[in-house]
Amino acid sequence: MWAIVAGIVGFFLGSFPTAYLVGRLHRVDIRKHGSGNVGMTNAWRVLGWRAGISVGIVDIAKGYLASAWVSKLAALGGLVPVYAGILCGAAAILGHVFTPWLGFRGGKGVATGAGVLLGLMPLPVAICALVFVAAFLSTWTVSVGSLSAAAALPLSVFLLDRFTGLSFEPALLWLSVALTAFVFWTHRANIRRLLRGQELSFRKRRGQ
Repeated sequence: MWAIVAGIVGFFLGSFPTAYLVGRLHRVDIRKHGSGNVGMTNAWRVLGWRAGISVGIVDIAKGYLASAWVSKLAALGGLVPVYAGILCGAAAILGHVFTPWLGFRGGKGVATGAGVLLGLMPLPVAICALVFVAAFLSTWTVSVGSLSAAAALPLSVFLLDRFTGLSFEPALLWLSVALTAFVFWTHRANIRRLLRGQELSFRKRRGQ
């Protein structure tokens, strides 16, 4: 029972439509501008870097709170803490991507997913953040950074578990694989645009 309650709480926490509400504060429906996506990147592109960073911080916090704190509700029912974190974190990501407040069309889950992983395994997240920065600065394209970081996630978990003193539950490795697949799925339109050379980038926006 507690696991079900925790999952529902995690879902609705993740469903908080940060970018949409920040856009409304600027009297803009962010769904009608830029890429139309309700996430940090489009908020940055349409509303400016301050709005983008604010959206990113809140979306990361949603995932972190779900996996690190809401999960304690599931643990009350006897669920092993790591599985409680995975349950609530996954629920938050689904809530973000399929937010009921916007017709079940939300963001792509990268920032919220990063927050979830931050609560479960922070070192791989730090590695993926470095990969994101390197890929983004090489291309000035956020989707390339996001996809590169997602691809690096299961590899970093595996290598850290295999060759360092760190030990990760097998469930966390499978979670990282599932999240990588999910990020690639939510970015499928971006991948098609990348293959056609039509993906939006901050370089193009600045006319470089």
